[in-house]
Amino acid sequence: MGNFIPYINQEVSNEEMSTRATAFRQQMSTRRSIRHFSDRPVNGKVIEDIIMAAASAPSGANKQPWTFCMVSDPKIKAQIRQAAEKEEYENYNGRMGDEWLEDLKIFGTDWQKPFLEIAPWLIVIFKKSYNLDVDGVKTKNYYVQESVGIAAGMLITAIHHAGLVTLTHTPSPMNFLEKILNRPPNEKAYLLLPVGFAVTDAEVPIIEKKGIDKVGVWYGV
Repeated sequence: MGNFIPYINQEVSNEEMSTRATAFRQQMSTRRSIRHFSDRPVNGKVIEDIIMAAASAPSGANKQPWTFCMVSDPKIKAQIRQAAEKEEYENYNGRMGDEWLEDLKIFGTDWQKPFLEIAPWLIVIFKKSYNLDVDGVKTKNYYVQESVGIAAGMLITAIHHAGLVTLTHTPSPMNFLEKILNRPPNEKAYLLLPVGFAVTDAEVPIIEKKGIDKVGVWYGV
């Protein structure tokens, strides 16, 4: 068995618990996916703290099967945009079915992705299907998809909590990211997130989130 230390209890009063839960729900209800970014700089220490918050996510056997690549170099961002738009053009002009394209109309999106260059940071999450040591020896990771998904959700939450905006961008296929960022063979691109501030006149579509009666089922309440 491994070594253990006492858990530092985080319990608060029922009143404080309710206050925190309501405040957090309200804060997260203001989160929106943004496609119109400002080029206003964001301090690298803020990005580091956001990444480390995400990296605190639980993972199978604590293998932490992820790598976060933080890109601010304009030349690399330009390469990523060019490659992403190539894939997105194919998606919007043949790969996506009519139903998919119809569902996207409300968002006003197309194959052009200027935010990939404008946003001060791009965060690319890679999932590690297995580990490789310095000698090239493979070791297993467990529940990789689930673990990286949890970390991605925590990253998006941390970005919003810091007062920044982002967009979940998944140009498919995404293997160009592995080549541009020179990642090892055990890492596969999972998610691309532009991070920064919204432009002052940014707009978002009118949408609604499902209520508790649509997303949850109570048992024993």
